[in-house]
Amino acid sequence: MEINGSIFKAYDVRGIYPDQLNDKTAYAIGLGLAALLKPKRAVIGHDMRKSSDILNSAVIRGLAEGGVNVDDIGLISTDGMYFAVGKYGYDCGIMITASHNPPEYNGMKICEKEAVPLSGDGKLGEVKEIILNDRFEKAQKPGSVAGRRIISDYVDHILSFVDISKIKPFKIAIDAGNGMAGMIIPEIFKKLPCELIPMYFELDGSFPNHPASPIEPENVADLKAKIKETGADLGAAFDGDADRVFLIDENCKTLGGDMMTALVAKALLKKSPGSTILYNLICSKAVPEVIESSGGEAIRTRVGHALIKPLMKNHNAIFGGEHSGHFYFRDNWYADSGLIALLVCLELISEAGSPLSEQVAVFDRYVRSGEINSRVDDIEGKLQEIEKEFSDGQIDKLDGLTIEYDDRWFNVRPSNTEPLLRLNVEADDQKRLNETTESVLNVIRR
Repeated sequence: MEINGSIFKAYDVRGIYPDQLNDKTAYAIGLGLAALLKPKRAVIGHDMRKSSDILNSAVIRGLAEGGVNVDDIGLISTDGMYFAVGKYGYDCGIMITASHNPPEYNGMKICEKEAVPLSGDGKLGEVKEIILNDRFEKAQKPGSVAGRRIISDYVDHILSFVDISKIKPFKIAIDAGNGMAGMIIPEIFKKLPCELIPMYFELDGSFPNHPASPIEPENVADLKAKIKETGADLGAAFDGDADRVFLIDENCKTLGGDMMTALVAKALLKKSPGSTILYNLICSKAVPEVIESSGGEAIRTRVGHALIKPLMKNHNAIFGGEHSGHFYFRDNWYADSGLIALLVCLELISEAGSPLSEQVAVFDRYVRSGEINSRVDDIEGKLQEIEKEFSDGQIDKLDGLTIEYDDRWFNVRPSNTEPLLRLNVEADDQKRLNETTESVLNVIRR
């Protein structure tokens, strides 16, 4: 079958609807999954994008014609789909979403048993080949299709990670970005003593207020204004499919995903001393420092959930965190959940008895550049050039190129989808950060 193969990315399916990804393609992916995984039971959910219903129905049709019994859980967050796969023992799970991308996009996040993700260089790539080579067959007996409600069980699962009685009556502003958090958050906060200040909770795939990408500073400006206006104790911003979250402290400062990783790690190690915790190599040096000072074992990894989840299983890691706002929990089938991360932080702040900013100030002693992207034609050649230019540092090639000095480090790694190099720099002080960032960019962009 002829499809646009470019929609198959490193970790998911993603493309513009209907030019790149449409009901025909979605139907083929359903048939392809049935042919490859041969699942008896599959579960599917979708976000609030305007094209999600159409794609959802098409995938169901493909799965069912491939002989798979499908349960449709309807509107849900991505971590809700992962929960369903793990909790109810499905053989396969599909979430129709394009996460934080603009309205014209849609996509799919796909996993198999135990919420293990399919990746582009693994089984997701095999699905692509099955479709392109017409290697699927319709089953003699189509599978069944049924609806299923999971919200109540899902909320109970999220809340099981904390002791609700310990959480103080915080005033919390939450920006759902017109995404799926707008449906899930109210159900969770019914069980908490906190005062919820909701922002953009109406499900709207056109994203009328701002893009549902909280990693971009301009997209949390409204939330910061609301914190200031209401005197909220903290704020939280979710992306479109509600699997990522970023915290804003009471002073309207955004916490990076790495700082939240450190907070969650600290909280979990109180309950499970000596546990192993993973963090990706873009995270601040503060993260392994917090893990080790809290009695845990810190393991540094490459970037990406398809890489982190198997490593967590191998090391029986209780938790894994990424700078991008993805947080993975062993007791959540190693899947990511921004909602669990938020509640764990609320419990930590409650027990500490001091504001969020003070909790972070204890360990956040470095300054960071944030991710800086540069278009580069010859990625490999440029990486070699950078390595030669900074050969006096300690060189590491776990993911792209990391070069470390006593008072600073930087990482340069290629984008998975575009001809870009992504630069992250951290240093002991602002002067050193500015100098290092400038000198590395001079090499990248010359």
